[in-house]
Amino acid sequence: MHTPGSPEELAEELRRAALHSRTIELRGAGSKCLMGGPVGRADEPFSTQALDRVLDYEPRDLTISVEAGLPWRELTRVLAENRQMVPLDPPFAARATVGGAIAANTSGPRRRLYGTARDMVIGMKFATLEGKLVQTGGMVVKNVAGLDMAKLLIGSFGTLAAVTSVNFKLQPMPEVERTFLLACSTAEQAMEARDGLLGGVLQPAAVDALNAAAAGDVASAGWVLAVRAGGNEAAMGRYECELGARGGMSVLEGEGQRRFGVNVEEFTARFLAAHGNGAVVRVSCNLKELAAVLESFSGPAVARAGSGVCYGYFAECEAVAEWLAGAAGRGWRAVVEFAPEEKKKSLDLWPAPGADLELMRRIKKLFDPDNLLNRGRLYQRI
Repeated sequence: MHTPGSPEELAEELRRAALHSRTIELRGAGSKCLMGGPVGRADEPFSTQALDRVLDYEPRDLTISVEAGLPWRELTRVLAENRQMVPLDPPFAARATVGGAIAANTSGPRRRLYGTARDMVIGMKFATLEGKLVQTGGMVVKNVAGLDMAKLLIGSFGTLAAVTSVNFKLQPMPEVERTFLLACSTAEQAMEARDGLLGGVLQPAAVDALNAAAAGDVASAGWVLAVRAGGNEAAMGRYECELGARGGMSVLEGEGQRRFGVNVEEFTARFLAAHGNGAVVRVSCNLKELAAVLESFSGPAVARAGSGVCYGYFAECEAVAEWLAGAAGRGWRAVVEFAPEEKKKSLDLWPAPGADLELMRRIKKLFDPDNLLNRGRLYQRI
């Protein structure tokens, strides 16, 4: 495993490998090795873990630049000293690197209010197979309009280039934060509560729906709608008043709120650790379809109920194919996000990639004409 100690060294090593047509595997800490497609056999594996410095931090400007190998938990710790945050909530946060979280475009519950990596990244540097270091964006929140190449690298799974550093815009931590749990008897009841909340003036950071199989693991029996909100005490009082009017509400704060938040953010990591043959499906749908998507899973299901993203969990990955066939018939956009490495080649991980797949392949050809980088990593399509 190559672990270059500088961006320049990484760029030169990539150039050398490409010059000799050596296939390359790019990774951070490898926390998401079960995610995406199976990487073809690589002649030369690279890790960015040695690139772990904080390059530039301006708390007053709400910006930070860090190297790609910095552990996500270390980024969180540094920012917390000034009560600031990058509210991305990626899974596997205890092991994940910044570059890995960005390359996989992972996010968590607070995407409802703050968005995904594409909304938080304001600049990036990456190394190409030509041995060049390319800077895109900068350290200001508003940049000059033009081609933002960082957007191409986010979610590319290392199939285009190697991210060496990332610049983020930061958010201040809320003065007070609480999670309100609404007990529901059905998916429809949970979605009705969600609609009432989103139709009002309150703007929660996260709205998660958990079916009975998932809720029993982190909260209580039955369906749960978990509303995470931040602000001042007056705002928390209004949440408690409006949500409590529905009945069946409990409030988490302090350590209880933190533990529940981590359990939801890391639901996928804990499920996969407990089920060696397990698989996870991600479905994107509109808010009206979300109840039907949730009900289609016989096992645990967790939905970002305010943004239309649902995760379904299968203890045995062989059951995924049957579920995907039914999902395709209903027009749902689904991807098998996690599966055992040895089973991936027999699964159609990304059944309906969409019309932009050809454009993605053309971009791949521009960056990596000989298909050397992370072959097959993008759900076997690239």
